[in-house]
Amino acid sequence: QNMNIQVEDIRIRAILATYRKRVPVTEGYVEVKDEGTWKQICDKHWTMKNSRVVCGMFGFPSERKYNTNVYKMFASRRKQHYWAYSMDCSGNEAHISSCKLGNHLTGTSKNSSCDNGMPAVVSCVPGRAFAPSSHSGFRKAFRQEQPLVRLKGGANTGEGRVEVLKNGEWGTVCDDNWNLVSASVVCRELGFGSAKEAITGARLGQGMGPIHLNEIDCTGFEKSVTDCKFNTESQGCNHEEDAAVRCNVPAMGFQNQLRLSGGRNPYEGRVEVLAERNGTLRWGTVCSHNWGTVEAMVVCRQLGLGFASHAFQETWYWHGDVSADDVVMSGVKCSGTEMSLSHCRHDGAHVSCPRGGGRFGAGVSCSETAPDLVLNAELVEQTAYLEDRPMFLLQCALEENCLASSAHNTSLTSGYRRLLRFSSQIHNNGQSDFRPKNGRHAWVWHDCHRHYHSMEVFTHYDLLNLNGTKVAEGHKASFCLEDTECEADVQKQYECANFGEQGITVGCWDVYRHDIDCQWIDITDVPPGDYLFQVVINPNYEVAESDYSNNVMKCRSRYDGQRIWMYNCHIGGSFSEETEQKFDHFRGLTNNNVSAR
Repeated sequence: QNMNIQVEDIRIRAILATYRKRVPVTEGYVEVKDEGTWKQICDKHWTMKNSRVVCGMFGFPSERKYNTNVYKMFASRRKQHYWAYSMDCSGNEAHISSCKLGNHLTGTSKNSSCDNGMPAVVSCVPGRAFAPSSHSGFRKAFRQEQPLVRLKGGANTGEGRVEVLKNGEWGTVCDDNWNLVSASVVCRELGFGSAKEAITGARLGQGMGPIHLNEIDCTGFEKSVTDCKFNTESQGCNHEEDAAVRCNVPAMGFQNQLRLSGGRNPYEGRVEVLAERNGTLRWGTVCSHNWGTVEAMVVCRQLGLGFASHAFQETWYWHGDVSADDVVMSGVKCSGTEMSLSHCRHDGAHVSCPRGGGRFGAGVSCSETAPDLVLNAELVEQTAYLEDRPMFLLQCALEENCLASSAHNTSLTSGYRRLLRFSSQIHNNGQSDFRPKNGRHAWVWHDCHRHYHSMEVFTHYDLLNLNGTKVAEGHKASFCLEDTECEADVQKQYECANFGEQGITVGCWDVYRHDIDCQWIDITDVPPGDYLFQVVINPNYEVAESDYSNNVMKCRSRYDGQRIWMYNCHIGGSFSEETEQKFDHFRGLTNNNVSAR
């Protein structure tokens, strides 16, 4: 009797005209595929708990009542083909295959009957981001619904490492006892359906900061994962055990509005979009003017191909479809969270692209994994100090533009510059190695450091006053990227010496010590006062990362003319917005677009 349900497939089939035109389909008959044919389910033993499970599987957080009379009328006109069983779900299952098989219906072996009943109907409530719209106009960029929980570091909508807000600070969840029931609570809370996968072992990247929850035990009906039973003691947990999730998300059909063509494999190619021109739908290219990594990220997400690894402004080496050479989309500028390229800002029907499409069409290459660089904020706080350095020791630094412009007027024999020095320790917490965009032929020899730098602008160092204006010129630091140290079980791969390969391996970090040239901000011309000290890594998004929100590191600093204090150093996105606002007193810095792209 208590067997689990086994069917070949399941669907919600829209019946009423109003639902047939809508995307996503939120209401209709529940049908199962059994022995190769689709069958309805008799509604005699159908419960709201069953509806909850079916809605969850299709990416919807909850179910609602519907107008039964319309369906009664509809059912009386048609001959139904019923499945021989009923379903018996308790409501917290992530998939109907976990539900029990209910009663066997009466009737002949060929066709079961449903006396005085009709086919079971579900009506689901979509999350805000997926509410059906009659036309595919501009959707707002994807905003998560519940600010207590968030997903980070996932490539696709509805997946990522689970992070929870506690006492104003974001932290991770330890994967002990992490299962589909608890994961589904997180998914539904964020406006998705049930969980497709509960992921353990930091497989979607390691988080930073505290580990807030451990041994989570949910019944599956909680409004929030913070209402579940859990253990706040996370002894024995570390970030290698950060829990993550993949949620069921509604089928929006976005992947059918876009294609990559001409690439050597399905993960790369010229971007071609389906656009309406003079009343007909046709494929065309995207103008590559200002096309960058953030736009490419949206394309890869829309196609379900993971993260972008590169954005291309020329695609002549990929032979796309000649009939799709014309530019049908231009001026594309994305924030990075959109689910579809059409949700980004763009010129609409008034396409303007001086250099044309064809060989200049925008292109992308996608990858299932990406690196994620994070600066160690505590180390900056611990290592910051001032040094008055004589000009005759700064010749090399002057040539490499590491000093403020007034240094050119400083006496070489008797002058000095006041430098705010600190160490940078940059970790790769992602799922793949961080590699420079430029090949070796484009690396630049740096005399001060005696090695090649593979990234000319790898970090911005700035001192700002409290309303966000730069007070020190700061500078754009170039780097040679290498593995200085690694976690216990990780091998170093990259080193700067002898023109070696450059990069930062997953689980390793690159240390630029406070005592090397250019690892400073020149504050000679800065008056005493209260300031914000800020470091931005990979500021031009030259290299794709799974999360750019943690690339900014900020500290409050107080300078009395002789000494400097650094305090409250933290990574962008590690505190709640409320705490962040108190920290800043202004809005200018809380977003990630510090550098103009």
